[in-house]
Amino acid sequence: MEIQSAFNSGVQGFQNATEMANKAAVDIVAETTVARDSAVSEIDGQDTTTFSSESFSNANKVPELNQSIVELKVAEYQAKSATEVIKTADESLGTLLDVTA
Repeated sequence: MEIQSAFNSGVQGFQNATEMANKAAVDIVAETTVARDSAVSEIDGQDTTTFSSESFSNANKVPELNQSIVELKVAEYQAKSATEVIKTADESLGTLLDVTA
């Protein structure tokens, strides 16, 4: 195994984790913003019929919110794993340099 490919794999894994975390964070904000806007509509005394239908649709979106939270946690573990790959490649390279020096 080449050290450079291990570094590349670690960096690529970390980039994928970052993208996944960003997407999950955007999804979480989108889901919670819709719920907050619905609650504000009810407080302001706007049409409660609209609020009821929105709250019903928000109830259907709860699993999506949960899924986004799970994806955020998965991205965290993926980033930790990629970091360990990078550390291991760095240590291997250091060991190889020590042996050849």
